Amino acid sequence: MNPQTVDDIILRALAEDAPWGDVTSEAFLPEHARAQASLVAREPGILSGIGVFARVFELIGDATADTLVADATRFEPGAVLATVEGSARAVLRGERIALNLVQRMSGIATLTARYVEAVTGTHARIVDTRKTTPGLRALERRAVRDGGGRNHRFSLSDAVLAKDNHLAVLTASGIPLGDAIRAARERLGHTTHIEVEVDRLDQIEEVVAAGVDTIMLDNFTPAELREGIAIVAGRALVEASGGVNLDTVAEIARCGVDIISVGALTHSARALDLGLDIEIA
Repeated sequence: MNPQTVDDIILRALAEDAPWGDVTSEAFLPEHARAQASLVAREPGILSGIGVFARVFELIGDATADTLVADATRFEPGAVLATVEGSARAVLRGERIALNLVQRMSGIATLTARYVEAVTGTHARIVDTRKTTPGLRALERRAVRDGGGRNHRFSLSDAVLAKDNHLAVLTASGIPLGDAIRAARERLGHTTHIEVEVDRLDQIEEVVAAGVDTIMLDNFTPAELREGIAIVAGRALVEASGGVNLDTVAEIARCGVDIISVGALTHSARALDLGLDIEIA
């Protein structure tokens, strides 16, 4: 993750959470009071965002975090993942933002690991999508990697992915799909990856023959996926999308697809239950 991107996210979150200071701590706690706290797991999971957690306190100042467990590490309930020490006001000032970020990232990593484990024994890659929380994509994409998944394109600027609405516009404009793909290839640089989504078997040959790098088979049944892969015949990577969940992903992978994109990794992951426990002497 780009350090400046991480800092920007944290600073925006801190400004949102206490735009004019933490009135509770400033009113109740002596300025000189010190505190120690531990980041403790309440449930099992995969850790992600521990460096982000520590950076919150670095940016606040007058408090430091000592990380005890690395990202991508599996942990059990009761595990101490980090400790924090410093000004009590600073510790409490950063508590919620630090927890929000590490809980969110660890939840994504934990869910991703379940999908990755479900396709063990196949060559399918589990990848994320652009269905991320606005402003948090860099963190959520890192969490997917910590869970053993891979990243799809980061943004609209990174690669061509023509989806159903693009194809609808082409159809309304009277432009054949194959012609549009070849024209795009001519306009783009040779390093630009081109992917096209289809939702019917009869679209596959035209798309592959036009020279795409990846074809996305959207909401295909397992039988249709196997037939579609046979039509592609190794001429492009095959991505499966739509209808993917923990109950279906293994069967989809066994069809022989190269990539399975799962929006749920980021849009439906539950924040993991982690707590910051203040130690009382």
